[in-house]
Amino acid sequence: MREYWAAMTYTPAQLSDRECIRDAVLRYCRGVDRLDAELMKSAYWPDAIDEHGAFRGNAHEFADYCMTAHLKWRWTMHSVLNHSIELDDDGRSARGEVYNVTTMCRLDSAAIETWYGRYLDVYEKRGDEWRIRQRVCVHQGNHSAGASPMEMDTSRYLDGSSDRPSKGRPLGPPGSVGASVDQRDG
Repeated sequence: MREYWAAMTYTPAQLSDRECIRDAVLRYCRGVDRLDAELMKSAYWPDAIDEHGAFRGNAHEFADYCMTAHLKWRWTMHSVLNHSIELDDDGRSARGEVYNVTTMCRLDSAAIETWYGRYLDVYEKRGDEWRIRQRVCVHQGNHSAGASPMEMDTSRYLDGSSDRPSKGRPLGPPGSVGASVDQRDG
């Protein structure tokens, strides 16, 4: 284990591993925000464990749980900030700490809720793929406030809840190159 204050240099393989780990974390965020259970599950190994407050158990079951539990939100936005990753010497496991600010808009009111916390993760590489093996969600604080619309015309923007759920929607705008015919038509 390296001392955190020591100067670090990484091999190209280690840089790739770190980026693959970050991609797994981002798949989780996009999956839960877009209500895409399969995308969310792709961040976790099938035998992974997630300790997320009231839910403690299999991470794939947690993904399914979120698809119902998050229906009370018009939209959610999981924003990951600082993400520290420590690769183990075996090249097959790593640990991480992810700072997270999640903003949520209630479906039944104009309330905006903000959740502050961290994810304490264990990552594992199987074959050439990195995923989360264990996650512990740490609550730092939260805030709720009423919200009124901005004083600007937002009617020409794509509504943030228009693609929830978005199972299988590719990245990028609707109708862009690579989007399916169904996505271009509506």
